[in-house]
Amino acid sequence: MSSVSSDPAYEPVIGLEVHAQLLTESKAFCGCSTKFGNSPNTNVCPVCLGLPGALPVLNKRAVEFAIRMALATSSSVSPRSVFARKNYFYPDLPKGYQISQYADPICTGGFVDIEPSEQGHEPRRIVIARIHLEEDAGKSIHDRNGFTLVDINRCGVPLLELVSEPDLRSPHEASLYLRKIRQLVTYLGICDGNMEEGNLRCDANISVRRKGYKRFGTKTELKNLNSFRNVERALEFEMKRQIRALEGGERIKQETMLWDAEKNVALPMRSKEEAHDYRYFPEPDLVPVVVDKEWTAEIRAALPEHPTARRDRFVRQYALRGYDADVLTAEKEYADFFEEAVKSYGARNNDEFKQVSNWVMTEVLRVAGEGRSVQDRFPVSPDRLARLIRLVADGTVSGRSAKEVFAEMLLVPDDPRSIVEKKGLVQLSDEAVLERIIDDVLVKYPSHAEKYRAGNEKLLGYFVGRVMEASKGKANPALVNHILVKKLSRTKSF
Repeated sequence: MSSVSSDPAYEPVIGLEVHAQLLTESKAFCGCSTKFGNSPNTNVCPVCLGLPGALPVLNKRAVEFAIRMALATSSSVSPRSVFARKNYFYPDLPKGYQISQYADPICTGGFVDIEPSEQGHEPRRIVIARIHLEEDAGKSIHDRNGFTLVDINRCGVPLLELVSEPDLRSPHEASLYLRKIRQLVTYLGICDGNMEEGNLRCDANISVRRKGYKRFGTKTELKNLNSFRNVERALEFEMKRQIRALEGGERIKQETMLWDAEKNVALPMRSKEEAHDYRYFPEPDLVPVVVDKEWTAEIRAALPEHPTARRDRFVRQYALRGYDADVLTAEKEYADFFEEAVKSYGARNNDEFKQVSNWVMTEVLRVAGEGRSVQDRFPVSPDRLARLIRLVADGTVSGRSAKEVFAEMLLVPDDPRSIVEKKGLVQLSDEAVLERIIDDVLVKYPSHAEKYRAGNEKLLGYFVGRVMEASKGKANPALVNHILVKKLSRTKSF
């Protein structure tokens, strides 16, 4: 199968439809709560249940969030947009139609830049066709007895849908694009980006064609993609399937495929609907949305720093490598944590910036990767981390012992200095004591000392290791190096 995916004769043509659940307290057209995890069918009212006579009222906050996204992606904000009724029947859509936008969306155009990591791949600009507002449907739950239960809580929750042009040319590019969208919505504070809960999800359209051809092939749509990995896996699967079908003389059917992550397979769900199949009608109960330039300017002025601009600033201001800046700005909370730690530490030069960066990237993000958010419920604040780094910098504790202190800081709220003293981890920096330890090590390994003096300077690290062992990890490494070089440069044997 790998030979199919790397077939140089074909290329995929991919477009994504990304749905972001907006972080509003109430739903798109009523006052019901959007809180996740409440008891089934409790966040409901006549409006989101679609009961006769109930009238929707647009949530202004949702419109503001849409404008934020438009500005962040250089999209055009429409001065006038219209809602429509998208008619289709599902058991978890009580009204029998979804309030969405079709002909006149709130935003058009725009772009997102991605940087493929494969060698030889240049940064690519992915064009956004449209950004529009709509309401979510409910959730169907299929139990073991063959019954389908319906939870209407999610009905009416505001969604922002971003539809890309078919500009993506590999499953990896699709994953990178989705990551960029997630980064943007979280930086803007309009969506939490939680893909496990379905707050950010996407559908993917894919076709394949022979390289050099301009005409698009017949596309299929992949649904149920709730992780970056599943996006890549599903697109890889469908790309290979379509290439095999074309090579076998088959015609590709335009249909919707449901991705099964457990079986690693996409199965036909239904024939693909065209726009006219949905029977869009203007929503008679909602007036057109009018956005004036003054409101747009007000929203623009309140926008947070764009993640790309922040990444570039980290390189300039803190002299970080591009890779380090990418890691630290991948999530807004990581970037915020780093800058707060730099401020608390009082870092002034490149070495100090690098020290803080290394601690955040290795220890803090390692713990965050285990599922503990650095923003909420994380036990080590930027200020406490800065105090620990300062203890390393001033020689109070070694780097290795500092990691032991950090582990303790995750469990107790004590000041790092008190933990160092309580655990007896104060670094040994007494030259007289260190000289005695080093003399003992040199006496124990005379042949290694002679090899060093003969030109094998790599053995210095070996001696440092032996001294650290003898001092139980408490010796000041910089001082140990200094004393060792001085003693090993002598011709006298020990």
